[in-house]
Amino acid sequence: MGSTDEPDHSGRVLDRLRATIRATPGLGRLVAVRFASQFGDGMFQAALGGALLFNPERHTDPLAIAAGFAVLLLPYSVIGPFAGALLDRWDRRVVLMWANLLRGTLILAAAACLVVGAPNAPVLILALSAVGVSRFVLAGVSASLPHVVRESWLVSTNSVLATVGSAVSAAGAGTAVTLIAVLGTSDRSSGIVVAIAAVASAVGAIAAAGFAPHRLGPGTRTDTAPIGTAAVRAVAAGLRTGATAVWQAPGVTTAMIGIGVHRIVFGIDTLIMVLLLRDPHAGDGLPGGLAGFGVAVGATAAGMLLAAVATPLLIPRLGRTRTVVLGLTVALLVQATFIAALTQGSLLVGAFLLGLAGQTVKLTGDAAMQIDIDDARRGQVFALQDTVFNLAFLAALVGAATVVAPDGNSPALAYVGAAAYALGLVAVAANTRRAQ
Repeated sequence: MGSTDEPDHSGRVLDRLRATIRATPGLGRLVAVRFASQFGDGMFQAALGGALLFNPERHTDPLAIAAGFAVLLLPYSVIGPFAGALLDRWDRRVVLMWANLLRGTLILAAAACLVVGAPNAPVLILALSAVGVSRFVLAGVSASLPHVVRESWLVSTNSVLATVGSAVSAAGAGTAVTLIAVLGTSDRSSGIVVAIAAVASAVGAIAAAGFAPHRLGPGTRTDTAPIGTAAVRAVAAGLRTGATAVWQAPGVTTAMIGIGVHRIVFGIDTLIMVLLLRDPHAGDGLPGGLAGFGVAVGATAAGMLLAAVATPLLIPRLGRTRTVVLGLTVALLVQATFIAALTQGSLLVGAFLLGLAGQTVKLTGDAAMQIDIDDARRGQVFALQDTVFNLAFLAALVGAATVVAPDGNSPALAYVGAAAYALGLVAVAANTRRAQ
């Protein structure tokens, strides 16, 4: 049944994207920056996961997995606010161009370390830097989008970009998995695939360089970016500014609550899924190792694709707050049933449905931030979002790693995730009363 519907759906999405690009000059080039980043990220992260998480030569226990994620994301939670300050002070075109070049350099360095069989530490240090810059690029694209798309088109454009972008990222990951299957599951083959991923960064840099100066904002501001201790003070002020902007826009606050809760549960579920799916003898007919995890990621991406189609239909009918409530309610039910069952088959269904619910909340939040937050503070709000939610993800993952069973069979953790969604719904209700 899915096979007969999918081609038509994909065709409609691509037609919408082509029509939108033709009607909005500059969007096509910004789309190239985003899609190049997402394809490269998909390749890089899949190849790195194959080398560090699913390589028999590098055995990892739950705490080691948590440490790997912490090394990848925690430093960005410190660097992220600086990115927000830059996005709201410097020409975003220049930031996107140089960020892509820096990311490509870091990816090549990580690839070289893998090829020569370096230990985990230098590989993870380079990887954390590359991932941090990648999120910087995506935050810059999100902050720049209102400069190439009029406000009335933002929700639908976000959804179309999310639809195709998820497929692009999945294609990058699939390309990496395929190449590793052909070349073999060794550090050398993973290093070669990682190096190929750097090509996407070069494409993104070239696309960003094609914009006219200040075409992507921020407005006509000409402040020079601070350095040294002045930068620290500016970042602290930026965090306060971003937090104030979120609090003053109740719709954005509601969306941030929803996204934050989902990130907490996503941290718990990610650890459970890695531990369960890396066992090639766990049953349920799914492949073991990186291939099995790739299937789960694909299921999540499929749910995100459906969310990108459904969200523009839901928001006009329900409003942004009710859309967030719907997403959290669905996620709670999925977490308490499919995820708590802790079989590979139920996790696969749960991954699809949580991808649908979580991406619905995320797209609602993106629209709220792009519409309700003024341009002078938008970059700081997006950077604040990434920083806080990375910390939430890592805190949940590290906490789960201290109590999870080595094989991932810990149903109590799944129910903790369901309770987190319930608390999120309570917080949304309280914020709605505050707004009223």
